[in-house]
Amino acid sequence: MAVRSAPRTIVVYVGLDLMGDALMKMPFVRALRETWPQARITWLAGKGKTVFSGALSPLVKGLIDEVIEDAGIGSHWSELLRRPLPGRYFDLVIDTQRRVLTTMILRRLRYDMFISGAANFLFSTQRPPPGHKKATTMIRQILDLIEVASGARVEEKIAPLYDAESYVQATRLLPDGAAYVGLVPGAGGRHKCWPRERFVEIGRRQVARGRVPVVILGPDELSWHDELKGALREARFPLQEAPAQGIKPTPLLTIALAARMAAAVSNDSGGGHLVAAGGVPLVSLWGPTVMEKAPPQTPTLITMLARSFGGTAMEAIPIDAVDEATESLLKKS
Repeated sequence: MAVRSAPRTIVVYVGLDLMGDALMKMPFVRALRETWPQARITWLAGKGKTVFSGALSPLVKGLIDEVIEDAGIGSHWSELLRRPLPGRYFDLVIDTQRRVLTTMILRRLRYDMFISGAANFLFSTQRPPPGHKKATTMIRQILDLIEVASGARVEEKIAPLYDAESYVQATRLLPDGAAYVGLVPGAGGRHKCWPRERFVEIGRRQVARGRVPVVILGPDELSWHDELKGALREARFPLQEAPAQGIKPTPLLTIALAARMAAAVSNDSGGGHLVAAGGVPLVSLWGPTVMEKAPPQTPTLITMLARSFGGTAMEAIPIDAVDEATESLLKKS
């Protein structure tokens, strides 16, 4: 494909960005800036909030120039009767979603080039070459949009995402001198959680081998703290210990804490995506959900699927298999 002239203004449309969504999109955000270093990039969340305007804003500083959220764009047929973002013009529009109505509404923007994978690129002003197949993972699908727009190959680059200030705080919470192994027992739905007692057993085995378990509990798992602390007294709970040191628990702190770990075990969860973003070698546990679409973004990853052990529930994944996978990561680190 021929490389095309560089756009000066770019708008990227998303419905909204929760924590896990945004972390998975970071290779796309970096690729946008690398492909068009001089462009002004606007991130448009048409149907809700984006953590790129809040908790993760430090990670996109210098990558995204403008964030618009709760824009009320992309939901109703009546929007076809008016122009979204009136008075604005963009050299390039990238539509990262595939709902045809939303794409038709975005086509009402003023632009020079419009790129969307909806309806097999039917609405795009540029399309992939013949024989193109839709990628399996979400991140590869949206990286392909940059390729279609630029005419150049875009590689998926995974890199740790923590910021310097958070890493200094993480070093205070998890100081040098110990080998830390992360345990992330929570998830947005309890059907996605491996039994807590199995996380405890993995922690006990790490203690027996001279390592320190580090339990990452999010806001929805705070009621588990006393139970897990009582069962695994040698463990550290850095997000709960942070306030005593004058440190505010944040998603960026969780990412930085992961960078202090030698390995980690996590459910399919937002917490799992956070520790993956720190670059930690990760054992990722999956039950009824589909791993292939949105695996955690970390350079060294072992995925363990319940279906590989004859079931779909998380309980199907045996302790010994997780333990062996964790040890294999630790031996490489």
